[in-house]
Amino acid sequence: MNTNLDKLSPEELGELFPIEVVPYREEWLAFFEDEKQLLINVLRGIGMLNIEHIGSTSVAGLAAKPIIDLLVEVKKLDEEIKALIISKMQEAGYGNMSNSEKEKSMEFGKGYAPSGFCGQTYHAHFREKNADFQDEIYFRNYLRRNDNARDAYAKLKFSLAEKHKQNREAYTQAKTQFIKEMTELAKMPES
Repeated sequence: MNTNLDKLSPEELGELFPIEVVPYREEWLAFFEDEKQLLINVLRGIGMLNIEHIGSTSVAGLAAKPIIDLLVEVKKLDEEIKALIISKMQEAGYGNMSNSEKEKSMEFGKGYAPSGFCGQTYHAHFREKNADFQDEIYFRNYLRRNDNARDAYAKLKFSLAEKHKQNREAYTQAKTQFIKEMTELAKMPES
C-alpha cells in the first residue's frame, strides 16, 4: 500500500476502493498457493510457523470481496522482528497498512495504488503464536462444513456491500456479530 494512501480519509478510501462482493472463483486457491510460496521465500529467518488461507476466498462456493487473506503465524513479534517483517514485506510488494501494528499483530496490503486497485489484491495478517490465532481458522472451517451458514454469510455480505459500498469500516463492523456467533459454534465440541 502506497504511503500516499495512508493520508486519505476513510471517505476518500471508500471512493477509491469500493466494496465489491463477487461469486466464488476457483482461481482464488491458486492465487493463495502462489502468494504463500512467495512469502515463504521472502520471509525466511523471521520465525514463521505457518501460513493459512483465511477469509471468504478460502471457502469454496462463498461469495467474497476478491481479496486473498493470508494468516501468517510467527513465534514472536518483538520490535526487531517487526522491523524485519516490514522490510521483507516491502520487497514482496506489500505496504504496511495504516495503524496496523498492534501488540501481537501486523497487517499488510498488496494490490492498491493511488488510482485504485491494481492487479490481484492480498492482505497478509501477522500474528504471534497464541490461542486467538485460531479464531479465523475456526470460522473458515465452520463455513466449509456448513452450507447453510456459508449461504447465510454470502447473503449478509451482498446486502452489506450494497448498503456500505464506500465504507469498509461499517461493512466490516456489520459482519462482526455473525462472525462471532459462527466462531463460537465452531469451537463447540461436536456431539
